[in-house]
Amino acid sequence: MKAQDRFSLGGQYALVIGGTSGIGKAIAAGYLDAGARVVIAGRQQDKLDQAVADLRPHGEVSGLRADVSDMAQLRSLVAGVLAHHGRIDTLVNCQGITLIQPSEAFTPDQWDSVMDTDLKSVFFACTEVGRHMLARGSGAIVNIASLASHRGWPGSAVYSAAKSGVFSLTQTLGAEWAARGVRVNAISPGFVMTELNRDKMSAQRKALALSRTPAGRFGEVDEMVGAAIYLASPAAAFVTGQSIAVDGGFLAGGM
Repeated sequence: MKAQDRFSLGGQYALVIGGTSGIGKAIAAGYLDAGARVVIAGRQQDKLDQAVADLRPHGEVSGLRADVSDMAQLRSLVAGVLAHHGRIDTLVNCQGITLIQPSEAFTPDQWDSVMDTDLKSVFFACTEVGRHMLARGSGAIVNIASLASHRGWPGSAVYSAAKSGVFSLTQTLGAEWAARGVRVNAISPGFVMTELNRDKMSAQRKALALSRTPAGRFGEVDEMVGAAIYLASPAAAFVTGQSIAVDGGFLAGGM
């Protein structure tokens, strides 16, 4: 197989949940450029429409509105994609919300809100799409984890717990489904200024993040795309249960 074919997504159908902005939208564009046909899903119809318009020059893309923290909407989304396209070759779980505050200030409702989006919906998206992939004997799932999956994160207790769960379920599903042809991996992005965190991080927190990132800068959403293409491509056929840190050296850094 030629090198360019190893990283081609030609002929694939990909579902990118959370593909209306930030990292998810960048991955959707990258998948289109690599030859895939892509469906993006998001909660807000106006953002969905704009994202589809922005992505259309890259390739064949469509959008479906769904709040995947609602199990009925998640099941309807997956059923709709399968009814229209017949299969899902790659699933990207990029949905996420965050809340930064002292741990003792979190309420049960806030816990449920973050967990429902950041962990529960990821698990059930994996299993809803996973049943289809397992029946076909092939498929790739790419979850978006976090630096908070690997390190303690003061002020982000609930988000950290959810993202640690994403990392754990990636390993577990990767091991459980490998022999049946379905690969499950994750990307742990470093500090990337997106809609999710740009306004939620204080200037002090941003300065601390930069000081602990050996590359000395924030990442760009486009810098997450290469890993996402790799994990969905034939080049990663023997890779499962892994998390690739695209973090400017943050997790590797010591003192």
